[in-house]
Amino acid sequence: MPKMKTKKSASKRFSLTGTGKVKYKKMNLRHILTKRSPKRKRQLRQTGILAESEAAKVRKQMLPYG
Repeated sequence: MPKMKTKKSASKRFSLTGTGKVKYKKMNLRHILTKRSPKRKRQLRQTGILAESEAAKVRKQMLPYG
């Protein structure tokens, strides 16, 4: 059986932690930042952890080899 291909768009958006959780960069920090509060912009800089229900789908279908 041939190797499974990784979805390249997913590999650019998501990465896995050592324990298998899925990390992603939060949205809404690209432009029109004047209307957002400093607290909101600070929180958006942190990486997010995907919920386990969605993380299972990403690990299985889009990132088969991690």
